[in-house]
Amino acid sequence: MRQLRPWTGVSVALLAAGLLISAQPAVASAAPKPVLPSVTDAVTSKLLGQVERSGMSATATGETRIKVDRQDGQWAFGTAVAVAPRIKDAHPTGAVFIARADAGRWQVAFDGEAAFSTLAASSPLVTAQERQVFKASPALGTLAGNDMRTGMALPFAVGQTWTLTGGPHGWGGGPPYSSIDLSGGDHVVRAARGGTAYTMCQGWIRVIHDRGYSTDYYHLWNSISVNGAGVGEGAYLGNTGTDVTCGGSATGRHVHFGLRQNSAYVAITGHGIGKWEIVAGAAYQGGARHGSAWAPVGYGVYNYGALGFNQAVVDANGGGTLTRRSGPGSGYGAVGSVGDGGTVTISCSANGTTHTGRYGATALWNRLTDGSWVSDAYLWTGVNGPINGWC
Repeated sequence: MRQLRPWTGVSVALLAAGLLISAQPAVASAAPKPVLPSVTDAVTSKLLGQVERSGMSATATGETRIKVDRQDGQWAFGTAVAVAPRIKDAHPTGAVFIARADAGRWQVAFDGEAAFSTLAASSPLVTAQERQVFKASPALGTLAGNDMRTGMALPFAVGQTWTLTGGPHGWGGGPPYSSIDLSGGDHVVRAARGGTAYTMCQGWIRVIHDRGYSTDYYHLWNSISVNGAGVGEGAYLGNTGTDVTCGGSATGRHVHFGLRQNSAYVAITGHGIGKWEIVAGAAYQGGARHGSAWAPVGYGVYNYGALGFNQAVVDANGGGTLTRRSGPGSGYGAVGSVGDGGTVTISCSANGTTHTGRYGATALWNRLTDGSWVSDAYLWTGVNGPINGWC
């Protein structure tokens, strides 16, 4: 048997001094975990990039306001605003965001983007109601006939008349002319359609709707403080005002009402809102048309409420009445009439005799829910074609 060599005094001394190397293997230390960058920094970077790409950097201050309203582990949800200078034709830009930490970085998506609806579908921070609204919508312009139906009322109480103080103009100064200015009535600004509402900053509310649409309301006083609450059409959002907390300018109390679809401001021209078709001219000019009635800037617009997706406004192209017939053509017998500006509900469509209205010639006829027929040439539906299928 091999004898162990006893420790010597020298060995003990060296061990005590830390100079003797042990034969035991060293334990490797764990690699440090990567440090996750700030979600605020990630959102800011994306926001400023969006401002640069949109051409709005010339009217931006570089100041941002990022608010993380909800956060849980690898998820964050909130609002991001790039402040504009307090000058005419400058407006802040902003987004509702969802962010997810993945592989040491934040994946950030803004409302209206395809990635936003994808992240919303799995985020524990998103409510069931929000998830329903955030569902992906068809790309802008891919709907039949460039669908201009919004299902929206004007942003004030149905039955009131307000003044159109500014025709279509840009949210950020230039095109697209996404916005109009309205003032008057009881000065109470209301949601144009149901959805989920967010306070972007003081005086600025965004409501996200279905079909990829959202609406912005700026310059408000007494605006609600809200973070994703469900609102119905006509819900109180605030009062008309001159607030420019996030930049821009305002002369006289009003609401600056802007239309967005699929994460971008879109031309409000041609869209149906409150049973009016919004019509552009030069910036801040133009007006709105209901049937044959025309309201230029400075005139009143009556809120008729939202036009249903299977409804139309009669435009007799000069006033008067539209004849209802027993079949899809002028050779069928007359069974009644409907006045210019009236609302009709369509059950299906078919081709018949050709007629020419405000927007050109068409052979399309629409069967109403009462069984009578009218020519599509004398209707505003928001779609160049059938809106409720073929008969």
